[in-house]
Amino acid sequence: MTLSPSLVAFRFGYGLPLAAGAPQTAEAMLAALAGPDTMAARFPVPSYDWVHERASDIARNKMAAKTDPTLQTRLEGVHAELKEAGMAALGASVARCVAAPDMFRERLVAFWADHFTVSAGGQDDAIFPYAFVEDAIRPHVAGHFGDMLSAVVHHPAMLRYLDQTRSVGPNSRKAKRRGGGLNENLARELMELHTLGVGASYSQADVRQLAELLTGLTYDARRGYAFDPALAEPGPETVLGKTYDGKDEAPIRAFLQDLARRPETGQHLARKLAVHFVSDDPDPAMVTAMAAAWQAADGALLPMYQAMLTHPAAHAAPAAKARQPWDFLMAALRGLGVKGEDVIAWKRDRLTAVVLQPLRAMGQNWKSPPGPDGWPEALETWITPQGLAERIGWAMRWPAELVSPLPEPKAFAEAVLGDRASPALLWAVVRAENRAEGVGIVLSSPEFNRR
Repeated sequence: MTLSPSLVAFRFGYGLPLAAGAPQTAEAMLAALAGPDTMAARFPVPSYDWVHERASDIARNKMAAKTDPTLQTRLEGVHAELKEAGMAALGASVARCVAAPDMFRERLVAFWADHFTVSAGGQDDAIFPYAFVEDAIRPHVAGHFGDMLSAVVHHPAMLRYLDQTRSVGPNSRKAKRRGGGLNENLARELMELHTLGVGASYSQADVRQLAELLTGLTYDARRGYAFDPALAEPGPETVLGKTYDGKDEAPIRAFLQDLARRPETGQHLARKLAVHFVSDDPDPAMVTAMAAAWQAADGALLPMYQAMLTHPAAHAAPAAKARQPWDFLMAALRGLGVKGEDVIAWKRDRLTAVVLQPLRAMGQNWKSPPGPDGWPEALETWITPQGLAERIGWAMRWPAELVSPLPEPKAFAEAVLGDRASPALLWAVVRAENRAEGVGIVLSSPEFNRR
């Protein structure tokens, strides 16, 4: 099915103009998604193993460094390296979005990273959410949901974020020696947010049994991820009507695969994808078709995406969703012709001023969402007087500082909006006092800020 360039760019990507050779049919978009991840190779981000090597170095030597100036100096260098890695990972993430010919992959990575929200605790930890995406999300966006779910639940970033590291089985060896309490955060969010959805057929007893099943999964800076039998609740656990028993992580992995295949999970994921990409109130028939495709494929994600891309409702819905601040900035940078290598060359101050500070001012403090349910989708969350003022301020200031010469405003409007450029907007931009004002009007327009 051939899609209009503006639909591909606005609904499923980061904006016009499309790159040469960019996929413009549902089949080509899915083929690109199933193919090599060229952006990850071109703009690399460190994995958890890289992060852990440095975090472990700090944890092992922290006490000794207090009396050893040479060691203290070396550890300060490691701290600085972790902080710089966080900024470099942000730069790589921006570069991928502005350079990717198959933008659908980048949009899906952002969707799943928000679905499985984690957050950094401080500057040293800023790299953790990026490593989480690199390890647990990005490799699985075109695979099976069960594999992504397992990778997410076992990743140190998720274990830390939802306090699984503090969960102790009530009858575990550790509880008998030193006490400790069961933490239900991961179990609750795993069912409520990540799979079955709010209001699904599970009980508080299921949450507690699952929390007991998950005990043993832990992380600390010295040893990294581990399954610790001393923390694990002994004996079988019954969750959602099925009993799980076995050694170490085996029952946890079995439960996650069962959870990932449940029909309620497919329905929840289908609706959430449809809300994110198409409409805050998606067509129920499209959601049903997406869930059915997912179920028929035993939890494979590509058939669900295909059902969305090819459903008539995905093409007929009006542009009633707001571009979130990240989407707005990525679309603006793409439209201005900023290259991935340009972004990688930016210094910390430039990356902070162009991306981080504006995101915060627009209400989307990057990698620091308000809670484990991620960022809101509703248009009214993002299209506010303050948020619009910040977008207008960015649009009027930064294009002239990022590209030279600025494009002619009418040509720019036609390039970044395509068939969405209204006669009223084109009339306004040709009457702007200068190019900077004309380009700013385009980037501030409703046509640019809605998708």
